[in-house]
Amino acid sequence: MTSLALPESRDLSVPAASRRQALAPTPRWWRDASAVFAWGVTLFVVALWVAGGGLAAFGSLGESLTNIGRLAGLVASVLMLLQVLLMARIPLVEQAWGQDELARVHRLVGFTSFNLMIAHIALVTVGYSAGTDLGVVATFVDQVLHSPGMLLALAGTIALVMVVVTSVKKARARLRFESWHLLHLYAYLGAGLALPHQLWTGADFNANVTATVFWWGLYAFALVAVLVYRVGLPLIRSRRHRLVVSAVVAESPTVTSVVMTGRRLDRLPVRAGQFFQWRFLDGAGWTRGNPYSLSAAPDGRSLRITAEAVGGSSARLATLRPGTKVLVEGPYGRLHAGVRTREKAVLIGAGIGITPLRAILEELPASPDGVVVIYRVGSQSDIVLGDELLDLARAKGGRVVAVVGHRNRERDSWLPVDSRHLSDVEALTRIVPDIAERDVYVCGNPAWMDTVITAAHEAGVPQDAVHHERFAY
Repeated sequence: MTSLALPESRDLSVPAASRRQALAPTPRWWRDASAVFAWGVTLFVVALWVAGGGLAAFGSLGESLTNIGRLAGLVASVLMLLQVLLMARIPLVEQAWGQDELARVHRLVGFTSFNLMIAHIALVTVGYSAGTDLGVVATFVDQVLHSPGMLLALAGTIALVMVVVTSVKKARARLRFESWHLLHLYAYLGAGLALPHQLWTGADFNANVTATVFWWGLYAFALVAVLVYRVGLPLIRSRRHRLVVSAVVAESPTVTSVVMTGRRLDRLPVRAGQFFQWRFLDGAGWTRGNPYSLSAAPDGRSLRITAEAVGGSSARLATLRPGTKVLVEGPYGRLHAGVRTREKAVLIGAGIGITPLRAILEELPASPDGVVVIYRVGSQSDIVLGDELLDLARAKGGRVVAVVGHRNRERDSWLPVDSRHLSDVEALTRIVPDIAERDVYVCGNPAWMDTVITAAHEAGVPQDAVHHERFAY
């Protein structure tokens, strides 16, 4: 572990007079409120099932299986709509949870909804077949061919199966982000194709005025949220600010910074450390949005991202030309200075994960020993934006520590192999003895981040003082 040398270089701190008023973070109680809403609508669906005679419909085996299948289908439907709302980019929800936590809950709700949907199909089919001589397979075929909306529902189910299969970790690892994202959009198609079946043959949807208003209202709410926040708001912001590429800088042979300017950027509600989905209108591939964090604090005049060429989209950044138009979605994420709970902070980044932390460093207030930056790299040549980090740390009264060396393959650790004689916790407390009294920001490879977060908690940092954002899909 070494401290970086302090070269003579420019002061990158933005004068206080020119910096925008920092945006207040969304209160965490919005997270609790959204969770209460989700549980409330789910329990209301169960209540509708009970009110519709669900508890009384257990006369025969076939009737019992069909009745349980009805409940499974109802809960699967409401979870599917909640899943859509989770990723609809509703600002208050997104800012209260953060994309990291939202993605985790979205995945859990999605798999639960899918399993209940499969259970619904199986239980209802077996239940219907119990009262006929057709058998399970023939009953299923008969339902698909003759029940209103069932062919569309089958097509929707196939679309959802494709989404779920490609979301399994092993399958996901074989797909490019752009391909996975395109396939994932079929979840909207699956939800839409299931709607006619639910409305035409689902007695629970039309049992009474309350049920009808509830289901139509929930579907409408999900649709409007997607159209407004995933389509409308990004288009409005892109048109209002009219971002264009103003400079492209090669930070290293594999790392590129892109600076963008536009109109009225002081009105863009963004903080250092947050990320956007970026689309550069430079030809083929412009439709693919990619998440890149800001690598410099927004100053109301420009935005900057810094990315490493790890795929076709990120490598393409080096070929951008000044004047290229840019579409944006965002800003997203809770990895910013506004979520701090303490006066002092530790910023721990690995590789290109240092870029949002560099932006956060620029926004933090100056204070003696107020911030420590721990920068994990494989070699000195991998250091990116090193002079900027040093200038900013010096201006803030903090310090930068580089942890250099190849990965330790003997155990899961955030440390290099040369530091294997230290435990992960011991290394943290040696660098920052008072780490338990600081906020800790972490960004890097997801597996590496897990080792840092675990070590930070073991060193005494409470749960709400550790802030991170994973960009794995």
